[in-house]
Amino acid sequence: MRKKIPSTAALLAFEAAARHESFTRAAEELALTQSAICRQIGALEDFLGVPLFRRTRRGVQLTEAGLSYSRQIAPRLDAIEHDTLAVMAHHGAGSVLELAVVPTFATRWLLPRLADFQAKNPDVVVNMHTQTRPFLFDQTEFDAAIYFGDTGWPGTEAHFLMREYPVPVCSPALPGVREQMSPDEVAALPLLQQTTRPYAWRQWFASAGVRPGNDMGGMRLELFSMLAQAAIERLGVALIPPFLIQQELAAGSLISPCLRSFPSTRAYYLIVPEGKAERPALTNFRAWLLGEAHATAVQ
Repeated sequence: MRKKIPSTAALLAFEAAARHESFTRAAEELALTQSAICRQIGALEDFLGVPLFRRTRRGVQLTEAGLSYSRQIAPRLDAIEHDTLAVMAHHGAGSVLELAVVPTFATRWLLPRLADFQAKNPDVVVNMHTQTRPFLFDQTEFDAAIYFGDTGWPGTEAHFLMREYPVPVCSPALPGVREQMSPDEVAALPLLQQTTRPYAWRQWFASAGVRPGNDMGGMRLELFSMLAQAAIERLGVALIPPFLIQQELAAGSLISPCLRSFPSTRAYYLIVPEGKAERPALTNFRAWLLGEAHATAVQ
């Protein structure tokens, strides 16, 4: 039975016109005439049996049906483009791994090591996408995820990579900072909080036997990269694992006024859906990644 699918030309014209809310700008983007865009959208409206745009004195505006349809169509067209580019890039050969990653870990730890994996596996391309929260693999195209948190995702295997051992870091120019400060003295500095690790400072102070009243206060930022930059800008002191800020520590833009640390209760894991666990490219990547994580742990 023939599928009830409009022409891709009509869908592309509609997606561009919906995004710009302008037939003229859609025509410019697609290198078509405005009348061609009008014909494609008219044909699509006839096919669907509903108007997608209303004409106004200022141009065109999406109808409620048009707005809903554009929100559904746009990600599907993006997915088709993604799959098409993957086939074009590799001529149908080799393997592509779609990896969901936590951003700072990927940027500061994984990417500097990835050339080694590529050299050993030249037919495998690793694509990375930022994802900081748990998700269901069957609702995405991801082959695996590097995640910081707890295990227990349904239908997956979890492979331990490493824990975090954060230390306080700040700008050497932060008022009141000096070398070899005690935890009580650190508590007097403005604290920078990370939203994904809301109790980090409380746990750090508890590991030192200190219970300050302000351990949950201060500016909140989501990513370690944001925390590091805020610390560099003298906005406060942040708790960050040293392996994520080696460049800043080496350059002296960040210092650790107190070297006390503690192991995080959660950890980094490679999460692999059971249905893809035996893919050769993923098996090779998993073995390489676990080896790199072990080498980091013993340094």
